[in-house]
Amino acid sequence: MSRTTRATQALAKAGIAFTAHSYDYDPGAERIGLQAAEAIGEEPHRVLKTLMAEVDGRPVCVVVPSDREVSMKKLAAAFGGKSAAMMKPASAEKTTGYVVGGISPFGQKKNVPTAIEATALSEPLVYVNGGQRGLQLRLSPTDAARFLDAIIAAVIAEG
Repeated sequence: MSRTTRATQALAKAGIAFTAHSYDYDPGAERIGLQAAEAIGEEPHRVLKTLMAEVDGRPVCVVVPSDREVSMKKLAAAFGGKSAAMMKPASAEKTTGYVVGGISPFGQKKNVPTAIEATALSEPLVYVNGGQRGLQLRLSPTDAARFLDAIIAAVIAEG
């Protein structure tokens, strides 16, 4: 597996420190983020999943701990919108240029507004998809947020 992707190239170009971690991707996993956390031996709340959604019909990216779900109401509010819905997989792939299971918030084909779950910033280091299935990038969540010019908001569902 190549460890060079648009995501790693974008971070390197920006001077963001990260380490790449490969793992055996399971295409049959019910929850990709949780499978990644288990495969790399990390706590699920430190392995962030990248989800593509639409707020009032406009594409957005949201990055949350892999063991949590996004509140569509909170996501819409974070972007100043009225409604939010998950993007269909084909649209997510077209928007990002990545395949589902390998979508990274970094180096996407189209720059879209991004939100990062506020609780993720309490961790010194987190893992984020590296732009292909089976590749996680470990980096500072504050570096990730700054690079993405992300909105920091409480977007996870309660419970």
